[in-house]
Amino acid sequence: MAMGGVCRAALLRVLVLHLAWALVGGQVRYSVPEEAKAGTVVGRLAQDLGLEAGEPEARRLRLVSQGRPASVEVSGASGALVVSSRLDREELCGKSAPCSLRLEVLVERPLRVFHVELEVTDINDNAPVFPAARKNLSVSENSPAGSRFPLEGASDADVGANAQLSYSLSPSEHFALDSQKTNEQNIVPDLVLTKPLDRETLSVHRLVLTASDGGRPALTGIMELVISVMDTNDNAPQFNQSVYKVQLPENATEGTLVVRVNATDPDEGINGEMTYTVTNFLPLSGKGVITVSPRTGEILLTSALDFEEVNVFHFRIEAQDKGSPPLSGHCRVVLEVLDVNDNAPEVFVTSLSVPVPEDAAVGTVVALLSVSDRDSGANGRVRCTVWPSAPFGLVSTFAGSYSLVLREALDRERVSEYEVEVRAEDGGAPPLRASRGLRVPVSDVNDNAPAFAQAVYTVLARENNAAGAELARLWARDPDEAGNGRVSYSVSESGGGAAVSGGGWRPASSYVSVDAESGRLWALQPLDYEELQVLQFEVRAVDAGEPALCGNATVQLFVLDENDNAPVLLPPAGGGPGAGAAGSAASGADSGALWAWATWGAPAGQVVAKIRAVDADSGYNAWLRYELWEPRGKGPFRVGLYSGEVSTARALEEADGPRQRLVIVVRDHGEPARSATATLSVSLVEGAQAALAAASSGSLGAVLRPAEGGAAAAASAATTTTNVWLVVAICAVSSLFLLAVVLYGALRWAPRAAVLSGPGPATLVCASEVGSWSYSQRQSRSLCVADGVGKSDLMVFSPNFPPPPGSAAKEVHPEAPALQETVSGAPFLPPSLPYFLPILPSPLAPCFPFCCPLGRRWCEPSEPHLHNL
Repeated sequence: MAMGGVCRAALLRVLVLHLAWALVGGQVRYSVPEEAKAGTVVGRLAQDLGLEAGEPEARRLRLVSQGRPASVEVSGASGALVVSSRLDREELCGKSAPCSLRLEVLVERPLRVFHVELEVTDINDNAPVFPAARKNLSVSENSPAGSRFPLEGASDADVGANAQLSYSLSPSEHFALDSQKTNEQNIVPDLVLTKPLDRETLSVHRLVLTASDGGRPALTGIMELVISVMDTNDNAPQFNQSVYKVQLPENATEGTLVVRVNATDPDEGINGEMTYTVTNFLPLSGKGVITVSPRTGEILLTSALDFEEVNVFHFRIEAQDKGSPPLSGHCRVVLEVLDVNDNAPEVFVTSLSVPVPEDAAVGTVVALLSVSDRDSGANGRVRCTVWPSAPFGLVSTFAGSYSLVLREALDRERVSEYEVEVRAEDGGAPPLRASRGLRVPVSDVNDNAPAFAQAVYTVLARENNAAGAELARLWARDPDEAGNGRVSYSVSESGGGAAVSGGGWRPASSYVSVDAESGRLWALQPLDYEELQVLQFEVRAVDAGEPALCGNATVQLFVLDENDNAPVLLPPAGGGPGAGAAGSAASGADSGALWAWATWGAPAGQVVAKIRAVDADSGYNAWLRYELWEPRGKGPFRVGLYSGEVSTARALEEADGPRQRLVIVVRDHGEPARSATATLSVSLVEGAQAALAAASSGSLGAVLRPAEGGAAAAASAATTTTNVWLVVAICAVSSLFLLAVVLYGALRWAPRAAVLSGPGPATLVCASEVGSWSYSQRQSRSLCVADGVGKSDLMVFSPNFPPPPGSAAKEVHPEAPALQETVSGAPFLPPSLPYFLPILPSPLAPCFPFCCPLGRRWCEPSEPHLHNL
């Protein structure tokens, strides 16, 4: 009973300790044998942790690995702990026992951590292993019985009973086995000589030592015991070869077996046991290359080989026995190092001649290069290429030397610099490669002339511009660099000029100049449209190269008219008394007094006088209109707006008085407008007196007013000679009427082209809104608005440069086709100017452009005299 109570108390303590560990420490403990197959269930982890069915997957039950990956895992569906990979207790714990693994299990929702202890139990999966498969022992043949020879025991990686070893020896007449226990587990065997040996009877005894473990079933390991019976030392060791020749590649790793030398000694026992040493290193650097095993004679490589440094090593090996006195033998080892392709080629630039001028000839040497490879044979044969393959190439001069030469012509403007790579490759397997980059800049030569963006530049400039005003900027491109691309500009001396009014020729350099550096074209003096309408010249661009190259561009400078001239009154036609009088050029200035006669009772529309004026400007600036300034209101006279003819507005009556003073303003259409003033005195006389006055004046028109009292004298003279001059007046009027009819018919039926165009093809150029007109120096035809006055308001010419497409004229005015039918040749309109094209009258109502008001295609019925122009 006492013993039973003690057992129950011990069991109770174990249960309490297990419960405490479960609550505080691991909570769950499992055991699994090593080498269990994957998928083996270790334990129902979810159930042991108190989780219901389905909870493991819902609460994401999983292992948390720490350090090395665990060989077990949790099955997601069932929550069981299963083996996932091979379990090797010896690998996990070695000789430690027991072998326990601590695992952490994580459960979410709520988050909790459990500790699981997994014990891996040992199985007998390792057999005993001896340090060597064979053990050589030398026993002197004179050794007494009972001599002991310690043997090396076996080892077993298992633990416990599986590692408890026992030894047995194969049957022998002379030897026995004595096992001695050093501790609870280790047993060391000793070989005991039980009977004296006789070398002459048997020189070698071969026994088998067997080690068995305590597993079920037991595993065994064996070691062969070779026991040599030694005799006295009367023979020296002898090598089987006097010279050992060995070849090793230079990339052999350390520890490589070079050769095993072997020496034999006919003696037995200690007299036949030898030790090997190496001596006589040649070269001395080979001392650290090899080492020899003193017992086995194995020569091992101890450092890296380098064929490029030493390709042959010589060693002497000595074998010495352990006899007394010891005897020795010698042999020689020759180690030949074989080359491997372990050195890449090297590329060196011996000479580099840069930059290369872009006009360098094909075959020019750019660089000298040398190539080397420290390897030998095919490993040291190098071939070179250049990339890119153009425009350079490689020429081999002699072994290992190359010239980089020019294969194609260069163009710096296309490529200013080349990045050349020289590539070298040896003949090894696999081949090694190397490359060397070269930067080859290309130097510039003056092979590009400056080029203007346009062959012809059209420049517009207003007259009266300030001296030094910039007209345009010209630019020529030269793709060369530095001085070869630095362009200077100048006006060509033989590049052109202009004919000036009044005759003569002036070069273009007297009007314009160009800045040598910037190409800025500026005026040397104010331009005058009345003197110069167009200036054509050449601008030359010259670079600073050697020799210098140049390019030319033509500049057509068109001068735009401004309203800088006031209308000027002309003297009456026919050279009357006032012939040669001129109006003032100042705006609003009185030009002097004119006088004319009018007959009492003259009907409305009868022309009394004609005011003539001219304007040196052009276009709108020269388009004149006449306005009756005084008297204002409904006077007996009126003035044609564009003809200047003074006619009766109604029948003249005696209430109008004997004399009417008319102030007529002649104004142009410029901005601002300029004007001149004429004063006309109209004397109202009888019909006969008017005829005499007209005959005496020689024409029907206005004349200068005579001195004071001259009118009375003229009237008196006319009265006394009424009968004579009446006949003359009738004849003169009849002649004038007949001449007017003839001129009207000629002008009415003559072809328009005969008036507007001369010989050769003609081109119509119209005025712009600002009053400028294009013209030609070759041929010009003018139309007039007054008798005897030539105007250039509308000119037809043959151009000195190709006209643009005829479609440009259609954009000017909707009535352009009517004009094209009248004027021979296609109209030309400079594309850079806005144009106003007056509409020519139709054949039914002929009217010249500047005779009719703007936009009218026929004249007023009250101006029938205009049709006679």
